[in-house]
Amino acid sequence: MSVGYKAIQWNRQKIIYDIILLTTVGLYIYGFMAISQAISGDLEIRGVRIRAYGSAAFLLLHVILSIGPLSRLSPKFYPLLFNRRHMGVTMFFLALIHVVGFEPKIANWSLPFWNFVGALTWYHDYGNLDPLVSLFVGNSHYGSFILFPFEILGAIALVIFFLMAATSHDFWLANLTAPVWKALHMGVYLAYGLLVGHVVLGALQTNKHPFLSITVLVGMVWLLTLHLIAGYREFQKDKQTFNPTADGFVDIGTVQEIPEYRAKVVTISGERVAVFKYDGKISAVSNVCQHQNGPLGEGKILDGCITCPWHGYQYFPDSGASPPPFHEQVPTFDVKVVGDRIFVRAIPHPAGTPVDPAVIS
Repeated sequence: MSVGYKAIQWNRQKIIYDIILLTTVGLYIYGFMAISQAISGDLEIRGVRIRAYGSAAFLLLHVILSIGPLSRLSPKFYPLLFNRRHMGVTMFFLALIHVVGFEPKIANWSLPFWNFVGALTWYHDYGNLDPLVSLFVGNSHYGSFILFPFEILGAIALVIFFLMAATSHDFWLANLTAPVWKALHMGVYLAYGLLVGHVVLGALQTNKHPFLSITVLVGMVWLLTLHLIAGYREFQKDKQTFNPTADGFVDIGTVQEIPEYRAKVVTISGERVAVFKYDGKISAVSNVCQHQNGPLGEGKILDGCITCPWHGYQYFPDSGASPPPFHEQVPTFDVKVVGDRIFVRAIPHPAGTPVDPAVIS
C-alpha cells in the first residue's frame, strides 16, 4: 500500500503467489468433490460443496498459522509471510462461502452448476424460524459437551475472521495503532480454538467415524509442535545475553563477523539489538520493527535503509527513523570500534535519536 493508502499494482511476485494460492484452492475443492463422489455416489452434491469449502478454509488456516513459526526457523519462508494477508482474506471468503453459499453471475446470467446454498441455509431454512434465529435456538443443548451447538462456535469464529479481513489494510494498522491491531489479529488463535470445537463436535454429532477428529488432532499437534520449537529457539537466543561493563558498553564481537549491509543480533540486558555494518561504518538499533515486531536484524540495508524482512518497512541506520513521509522510529544505541572489536552501549536512546556511526578504521 502507498502512503495515501491507495492500492498499488501487483508486482510479478505477488501475481505468482496469488495465482498459486487460488489455483491450489481451486484444485483442492475440485479434488475434494470428485473423491467424495467417487467414494460414495449417493452423496448430496450440495452438502459435499459445503464441506469442500469449509475444509479448504480450515486447512488454509493451518497453513497461515504455520507460517509464523516456520519463518522463525528459516528465512526461506519470508515470502509466504510477506503474502500471508492474501491467504487470510482468501481463507475468510472460503469460510463465508461455506456458511452462506455461492451464486456467481456473468452478465446477469447465473451459473447453475456452481450455485449452491451454504450451511446456514442448508441446515436452518426448513422451519418457521429465520435461519439466523434457528442457528442460535435450533439446538438448545448448551449444557452438554457432546451435544453442544457446534454451529455457534463456527459463527463466532467467522465474525473474528471478518474483523481480521476487514482490518487487513495498512490504514487500520496505522489508525488503530500497532499494539491494538496486533491484539485484534491475535484473535486468530481464539478463532482456531473455536473452529477445532466446531469441527470435532460436528463430527461427533453427525459422523461417528473417528477419521475427521483424528485429522484435527494431527493438525493441532503440528501447530503446537511448530510454535514450541520456534519459541524454544527464541528463548535460547535471549538466554545468551551480554551484560555491560563499568563504562556501560558491551563487547559484542568483531567487525569481521558481520557481513556487509547485514547485521549481528545480540541480546543486551534483555533487549535484542541489531548491529549493522555498511559503507565502512557500524550502527546499532533495536531489533524490533514498529510495523509488526519484525526482526530488523534479519533484514539488510537497501538504498541506505535498514529494510525489515517481513514487510519491507525501512529505517535509517544512524537515526532509527523511517524515511519521509513515514513516521515509524526505533531506538538507537551508541557504538564504538576499538581495533576490530565492536562495543555497544547498553542503554538505548529514545526512538528516532540520531547517533554518529562508529567508523571502521
